[in-house]
Amino acid sequence: MSTPPAPLRVTLANGSFEQPVVTGVEILPDSSQTQAPKRVPGWLTTATDHMIELWHTGFNGVPAADGTQFAELNANQVSTLYQDLPTTPGTKLYWRLYHRGRQGNDTMALDIGAPGATVQQRRFTDGTTAWGHYTGTYIVPAGQTRTRFAFRSVSAAGGNQSIGNFLDGIFFGTAPYLVLTKTAAPTGPLEVGDVITYRVNARNEGGGAAENLVLTDVIPPGTTYLPGSLRIVDGPNAGPKTDARDDDQAYYDPQGDKVVFALGNTATGEGGSLPNTETLPAGTTAEYRVTIDRAAGGRQLRNTASASYENRLGDTPEPLTATSNEQLTQVNPAADLSVVKAADATTVTVGQTVTYRVTVHNAGPNRATGVTVTDRLPDGLVLLSADGPGSYDPATGRWAVGTLADGAGAALVLRAKATEAGPVVNTATATANEKDPDTGNNTDAVTICVEPAPSCCDPCATRK
Repeated sequence: MSTPPAPLRVTLANGSFEQPVVTGVEILPDSSQTQAPKRVPGWLTTATDHMIELWHTGFNGVPAADGTQFAELNANQVSTLYQDLPTTPGTKLYWRLYHRGRQGNDTMALDIGAPGATVQQRRFTDGTTAWGHYTGTYIVPAGQTRTRFAFRSVSAAGGNQSIGNFLDGIFFGTAPYLVLTKTAAPTGPLEVGDVITYRVNARNEGGGAAENLVLTDVIPPGTTYLPGSLRIVDGPNAGPKTDARDDDQAYYDPQGDKVVFALGNTATGEGGSLPNTETLPAGTTAEYRVTIDRAAGGRQLRNTASASYENRLGDTPEPLTATSNEQLTQVNPAADLSVVKAADATTVTVGQTVTYRVTVHNAGPNRATGVTVTDRLPDGLVLLSADGPGSYDPATGRWAVGTLADGAGAALVLRAKATEAGPVVNTATATANEKDPDTGNNTDAVTICVEPAPSCCDPCATRK
């Protein structure tokens, strides 16, 4: 299914109580106490002293459920820990948490709703042997633009107000929402044979992590993938990647003519986990390159990337997809000209006439404009006539052909008198306004041998 329009992102701050770092156990001011040099970011408490108790994993033999730290709901008083977050009415919010008793069975309530009007969602009772793990969802009611997510102490074993209800690994927020942005460099218009660098940036503008994230980008028709160009530019696992399919993070698929990237933390061939932009503001960026084929001359290249990922905040994974913007690149027309030059004789004598035929052909893929063939007769030849389309300038040797359609050709016939003995090399070169993808066939040359004329006293010459 497609990703729905993104609601206002909702995500708790410091959900696993990893900040600030503590040693053993410390009781610290909540986030409202801005004057305190060391306080607990994100969280507020209803305790009148504004104090929150944080534990480091392993203290008194209690391991953290997530990360290396956790909180005790009761610091010095029976209290409620909470955060107030801006929300969009109608948004589906997901929650999950770990709860554990300290000295026996402790009970805690989860309250969600507008500040000052929260409603109990669930109660949790857990002992000291293991962390209880709980998940659920909440739909923001109409008109509720601010929502409180609160943990209220109900009871604790032993009856001590400063003891009870461990908390860890808390999430409350929106589903992941992936945004793909595609760029191409250079921007164009480009020429046949140029290289385009495509980059796709993936950012998670949702609350939860985008899990099993795999980016796919089909190579645009009219281009060829440039081997060895796969790279993660920034974000998790940045660096060059191989083209092979057994690479853990990226590969080129020649059958599908596409590139595939597994993105995010711990990315493998099955995809990684991309945190939201609160944690990873720039997201992650993948890159590859293509070479523009001759067939793309005069066309517009179109390219769009897509990604599949999962929302794993609920009981079962929810498949989601994202599509990037379309990147358009204009390619200038190209025309592949070729020249063939031939002479009616390879050996002539001084005073005889030699006839040259110059043929220019356009193999496309686009029409050629401003076609010019330069064929200046060398010393030892004097022009007698020039026949063919366009115009021929004897002084410069420029034959102005004009425009040749894709697949069209033209021929010029030059008649010249040989005036000097020796080898004579005559060369023709074709050019046009358009980029020529193959200049190796733009020039052709013919060599003839001019022999001296027979002597006037030679009896054989007289008989001739």
